[in-house]
Amino acid sequence: MLLIMSLVVLCLCCLQGQSDPLFVKKIQQHRKAYLSDFKKNPASPLGKKALKNVQFFAPDEQYVLRCQFSPTPDAEPFEMPTYSGVTKPYVQYGIAKFSLAGVNYQLSVYRSVSNTLPQYRDYLFVPFKDMSNGESTYGGGRYLDLRIKDVVDNTLVLDFNKAYNPYCAYSDGYSCPIPPDENHLQVSILAGEKGFPKKE
Repeated sequence: MLLIMSLVVLCLCCLQGQSDPLFVKKIQQHRKAYLSDFKKNPASPLGKKALKNVQFFAPDEQYVLRCQFSPTPDAEPFEMPTYSGVTKPYVQYGIAKFSLAGVNYQLSVYRSVSNTLPQYRDYLFVPFKDMSNGESTYGGGRYLDLRIKDVVDNTLVLDFNKAYNPYCAYSDGYSCPIPPDENHLQVSILAGEKGFPKKE
C-alpha cells in the first residue's frame, strides 16, 4: 500500500506544471501573431533575424488569473512617465485583484486619454513590474493589453502568458510607459516574454 501511495504522489508531482495541450496551442498561436506584427509594423525595432532572439517562458496555466475587478470611474487623468522622458496621459480605469500562490495582489488597469482612434477606444493597458525584472525578464517591466469587453460581471482574466516587452527592451528611441509604483508586484512572474539579449 505504501508503495502504491508513493507512486500516486510521484505521478501527481510529475503532472504539476504541465498545461493542457489546447491551452498551449492557443498561447503558441498568440505568440506567432505577436511576432508577425513586428514584421508588419514599419516602426518595429526588430528585423527578421533579430526576431529569432525573442524568447518566452513555457505556457503555464497557473498564470491565468481570474481577478475581481473594481471600476474607478472618478479617477483623474494623469501623466504617465516614459523611458524617453516625455509623458503620456492615462486614467485609471479600475483595479484588478487576484491571488497567486496563496498571496493577494492587485494591479491598476489604465486607459489612454490621448488615443481616440475608433479601433483603440476600448483598449485597456496594464504595465507592471515584478521580481524577475533584470534577471529573466526585461528590467523595465512588461505590459498586458486588454479590452473593455474583457470585464464581465466585475471579473477580469489576466493571462500573464501574454505579457510582452515594450519596444524599449529592444532598442533606444521609443517612448515606453514606465509601470507606476502601484503596479510593482513583489513576486516573480515567470510567464510571458523573457528579457531580450542585447549586444554588448
